[in-house]
Amino acid sequence: MIEYLSFFEECYLLFTIPKFDYSLKKQAYNPKKVYAVDNGLAIANSLSFSSDTGRMLENLVFVMLRRKHHEIYYFRNDRECNFVIKERGSIQLVIQVCAKLNSDNKIREIEGLFEAMVYFDLNEGYLITIDEDDELIRDGRLIRIVSFRKFIAA
Repeated sequence: MIEYLSFFEECYLLFTIPKFDYSLKKQAYNPKKVYAVDNGLAIANSLSFSSDTGRMLENLVFVMLRRKHHEIYYFRNDRECNFVIKERGSIQLVIQVCAKLNSDNKIREIEGLFEAMVYFDLNEGYLITIDEDDELIRDGRLIRIVSFRKFIAA
């Protein structure tokens, strides 16, 4: 299976991102997240019968980030943060993606982002949604909830 995955990566059909760790050995050991170069490709080859809007939005955000950034990771300690952007040797940006915030997922999504912000000592983080815009301040750190439309315009 890993061999096939590497073939798809070489053809630029799929991309993988590692879990962030300061240890390269631990980075290599941990599982990678997989993203498709195109959402249509992902949908056409999916075994799922339901639409997964959140996963498709996450894939779309990854494709947009990949155009601008070369070092992209995900973060996971107690909670997960979808994207960690490293530039010039340090972490510059953390991004969480959630199609729509609701009472079932709001705490989980914000906690994952906030944990990454604290871990990397960042004062600002982004939570990308389909159509919500807001700002939250928690312990002096700013969480920007940004609609995908505004995210791609920036």
